[in-house]
Amino acid sequence: MRKIKYKKGRKLQHITLEYTGTQKEHETEMQLFVYDDADVIEYEKFTVLALNTCIDYTKNNWLNIHGLNDINLLKTVGAHFKLDDFLLADILNTSKRTKLEEQKDILFFNIKSLLPSEYSDNISVEQISFILKDGILISFQEKRSDFFTHIRERLRTHAGIVRTKKVDYLLYLLLDAVMENFYITIEDEEDKIEELINLTKKGADPVILEKIENHRDNFNFLKRSIIPLRDSLYYLKTIKDDDTYNGIEKETFSFFIRLHQKSLELLEQIESDMSSLESASNFYFSEQSRKMNEIMKTLTIISAIFIPLTFIVGVYGMNFEYMPELRARNGYFIVMGGMFLLVIALIIYFKKRRWF
Repeated sequence: MRKIKYKKGRKLQHITLEYTGTQKEHETEMQLFVYDDADVIEYEKFTVLALNTCIDYTKNNWLNIHGLNDINLLKTVGAHFKLDDFLLADILNTSKRTKLEEQKDILFFNIKSLLPSEYSDNISVEQISFILKDGILISFQEKRSDFFTHIRERLRTHAGIVRTKKVDYLLYLLLDAVMENFYITIEDEEDKIEELINLTKKGADPVILEKIENHRDNFNFLKRSIIPLRDSLYYLKTIKDDDTYNGIEKETFSFFIRLHQKSLELLEQIESDMSSLESASNFYFSEQSRKMNEIMKTLTIISAIFIPLTFIVGVYGMNFEYMPELRARNGYFIVMGGMFLLVIALIIYFKKRRWF
């Protein structure tokens, strides 16, 4: 799985149509929903040849494109809906930041969908783009995924109010579904942080510190992904009284305000989790220091015990000819016994002082 680094994205010309993502093995497919309050028609394996015959502008239309490898197909779709090459280039260049672009009859939204990787501590990233124009919503995904499965079911079964609303409400639902992935990712990171905190209490393995730094990078990446989303949603909710683009109904803006509040909640949660991660890092170093202090204390006590013994051995190791104790019959046993008693006395003293 990959982690996008915006600064290291490929440098392409603004109108260069080249897919820069990693999902190059996925075939480009299209799916179309044509719906209103009374009925819904679903077209699977939709082709560009059916664009003129199947799209009904008297109803709501959702064209979902999976896979971005067929550049010619995307050019044909862009030409049909009169999308300029700048928009198509932004759709294909997956290293771009989240952005919102408002034109006279088009609203373009580019967002990153983040999910935890199944077999590692990295984060899986997919770019999803939306174009809202004249009663039609076009979504572009790098691969077929189940982000919007529940929304498709709501369209099919007439659950909720989605079929009674225009496609601007559908855009809200799709963005909300993508933002739910942020919550899933953050929750997964929080579980892993809790495990790390428990591990730091059991030991000070250097691998733990490496994992802490990896998760710190993940949270910084999440933060860098959500901040431009927050700014875009803030701008979106401020165009309520703007006459430039009228593709969003007045009553629908309240839903996008909710998304902006969600982005603020996500950032606050990330800040809180990064504080917890900092606490785990501090606890790790504190545990390292505590263990080092325990080792130094033990070595100091051992040294303190052997210092007087070394002194005694040094005294009787002097090469003077006339030392009375050297000629005592039981001198050796007396000195050894005295040294043993001295060791016992020092241990009792250190124990009473609670030095160990």
